[in-house]
Amino acid sequence: MSVPHYRLFVDGEWVDSPEHYEIRSPANGELVATVAKGGTEHIDQAVAAAKAAHASGVWRTKAPEERADLLNAVAARLAARTDELAVLQTRENGATIRVTSILHLGLSIGQLQYLAELAKSYEFEKPGPAIGPLPAEGILRREPLGVVAAIVPWNIPLLVIVWKIAPALAAGNTVVLKPDEHAPLLALEVAREFEAAGLPKGVLNVVVGDGDPVGSHLSGHPDVRKVAFTGSTAVGKSILSKAADTIKRVTLELGGKGPNIILDDADLSVAVDGSLFAAMANNGQACEAGTRLLVPKSIAGEFLARLVERARTLKLGDPLDPATDVGPVITKEQQQRILAYLEGAKAQGATAAVGGGAPEGPEFETGNWIEPTIFTGVTNDMTIAREEVFGPVLVVLDYDTVDEAIAIANDTSYGLSAGVWGRDEQRAVDVARRLEAGMVYVNDWHVINPNYPFGGYKQSGLGREGGPDALDEYTEQKYITIDRSGPIQNRAFALVVGTPPPQQAR
Repeated sequence: MSVPHYRLFVDGEWVDSPEHYEIRSPANGELVATVAKGGTEHIDQAVAAAKAAHASGVWRTKAPEERADLLNAVAARLAARTDELAVLQTRENGATIRVTSILHLGLSIGQLQYLAELAKSYEFEKPGPAIGPLPAEGILRREPLGVVAAIVPWNIPLLVIVWKIAPALAAGNTVVLKPDEHAPLLALEVAREFEAAGLPKGVLNVVVGDGDPVGSHLSGHPDVRKVAFTGSTAVGKSILSKAADTIKRVTLELGGKGPNIILDDADLSVAVDGSLFAAMANNGQACEAGTRLLVPKSIAGEFLARLVERARTLKLGDPLDPATDVGPVITKEQQQRILAYLEGAKAQGATAAVGGGAPEGPEFETGNWIEPTIFTGVTNDMTIAREEVFGPVLVVLDYDTVDEAIAIANDTSYGLSAGVWGRDEQRAVDVARRLEAGMVYVNDWHVINPNYPFGGYKQSGLGREGGPDALDEYTEQKYITIDRSGPIQNRAFALVVGTPPPQQAR
């Protein structure tokens, strides 16, 4: 079978490059595809194309319904390829086929359809209230910003792509998309479907390249009006700093260290599986994962016994096997980074109740494997409890009182997600209200829905993805006033310039 080669998509053309990336399966190192490696010159070309397309009005002047129809057409085209694209995503980034089918494809298509429908109902222009005491009225408009830079990660690329480019395009902007070089294939497939659906040239451009210099050049480009970024907090800070030079708008969805609080009245059978789902879904490579599990001392023994027993049943292996629960991590470098965290946790006094290293066996001799791991004996000052590991690693902390649990949960620089488990729903919701996080799940986790915003507090980011206000993030607000006071004698001008001579007043 020949290995496919992907090119960059710039100004409606598929552009090759002398240098290529090799995209290899995290599970076995198999070559999945080659991809043209873009440089800063490709970013300049893409931004120029997007700027020209915006200036021409070829996209922004279309009726919102027309833009929505094209987005819906792309959603239908992606839906028709769900099985094929789910396999491609699994081969590319190692997420299990169950996750890529449901989360990467199913949820992404639903989000795209939701944002298309939002464009139809969004008030791009509306009359404002009367401007008394003058006989005047106002008009409130929402207008596209211009060129939007969308920079997305490798872990759940399609969903994050949709969160950025769908509202940007629905609002009439043009886009330069830079996918992560480790998982760019779904981004290029999306570009293929937009091209087939008839998107005008230059409106969407896709350049694959290294974060530095390519991503850095894009985020700092003077002709980019907004940067929408998902990734590490460190890179987000750099983007925010660059944005200051030209006062760019930014949306930053960054890291997380989600606290997951088990209350003493929780249904343990549900909370145990739910806590594993919170931490291990997508191979633990999710920014809003529940990675700090807080258990009351009064039930810790029973809860941990059940948790460890259940965790040992998780199947680690081939992500294309529908029976697999946890697959590999993205790269060898990431594997080594996680292993260093695991060794550091042991050195600081934590105990690996499950896992704690790389698995052994012939099926794990190639690929980037980490055992599903649970640490007990953890305190919130340990590195493993404070830094984002980004792998299938869960740490367990205990507490005496609910107030103490909330204090531990909020004692972090992050604030993306949190969870509460308890039979008394009102009590659980009361706890949720006290948690410093943009999303709090009660008796569940990973409840990502198009109708609700996604984003975090503190160093987990700025702005929100999705939800009913998604297009606000990609529009500029304008106020137009129309005065109908008539002759100059009726105006308030005299307050500043005095009364005009009689001959001027006629």
